[in-house]
Amino acid sequence: MKKFSIGIDVGGTNTAIGVVDENGNVLTKGGIDTPSHGDIDRYIKDMAKAVRDMIKSVQLTNSEAEIIGVGIGAPNGNYYNGTIEYAPNLSFKGVVHLVDLLKKEFPEYKDIALTNDANAAAIGEKIYGGAQKMDNFVMFTLGTGVGSGIVVDGDLVYGNDGFAGECGHTTLIPGGRLCGCGAKGHLEAYTSAPGMKRTAFEIMARDNAVDSALADKSFTELTSKMIYDAAIQGDKVAVEVFEQTGKYLGQALADTVHHLAPEAIFLFGGPTAAGDLIFKPVKESMEEYLLPIFKNKIKILPSELSMGDAAIVGASALVWKEKEK
Repeated sequence: MKKFSIGIDVGGTNTAIGVVDENGNVLTKGGIDTPSHGDIDRYIKDMAKAVRDMIKSVQLTNSEAEIIGVGIGAPNGNYYNGTIEYAPNLSFKGVVHLVDLLKKEFPEYKDIALTNDANAAAIGEKIYGGAQKMDNFVMFTLGTGVGSGIVVDGDLVYGNDGFAGECGHTTLIPGGRLCGCGAKGHLEAYTSAPGMKRTAFEIMARDNAVDSALADKSFTELTSKMIYDAAIQGDKVAVEVFEQTGKYLGQALADTVHHLAPEAIFLFGGPTAAGDLIFKPVKESMEEYLLPIFKNKIKILPSELSMGDAAIVGASALVWKEKEK
């Protein structure tokens, strides 16, 4: 029998679903809308139907396919309780017992597990990616927010209440920019995609950079991809955005190293496609802030998960992790 797992990534707008084999290959994928109506029972029914349809399509082409479980990555996902708790970008209010609800739909699966999306990415890196031979590493996910997953001695760190690893909400600059969480000066406010946009506008205002390729863009129009494209063309504003972002991130990574002494730190997300534009300043900044005992020992690596399938693959890896227990 060939074994497969289901990976589900719950996003604010869409819920991505896929069937993944033991090597991290996605056989089929699709998804449903993450509803704005807040009706969790209806959402679970829609999700279960989509999962069953995918399983049928896989079994039609592979009669020996065995589905061994379901892994879910979700904002504010609590691994211990199988719950999504007070997620600000979802319409479901309070605490949602997602794993219990799915177990009612799929009683045949022993292993149904949930964690937050950054933790799922870290597990995916451990099971399928560049951390397969590592027992101590940290994954930082850079996107609309900044998430992190911490692996120590081969195990993901969940902490006392299931929410450990919020490195994106460490204070970088006391009293600084307003973060999406409502606090000020957090790392996320400076190194997320919206943070990079804010940096671009600050630089343009400071330098009156009307000749920048970014100068005619509104805040709503500007994207991190536009900043990258401009930087590749040598635009001074765009290049400095990456330099500042890298410096801020490297400073935070140094703190992470001091706390955990990992073998490597993996970076995942859109900005990492910029290569040395981001990795070089990150590395230089981290080394500047590190204690001497850590200097030139910690690797900063791009994630080896496929960008398009990472959320599904990372979630599916939860199932294989459960099987190891």
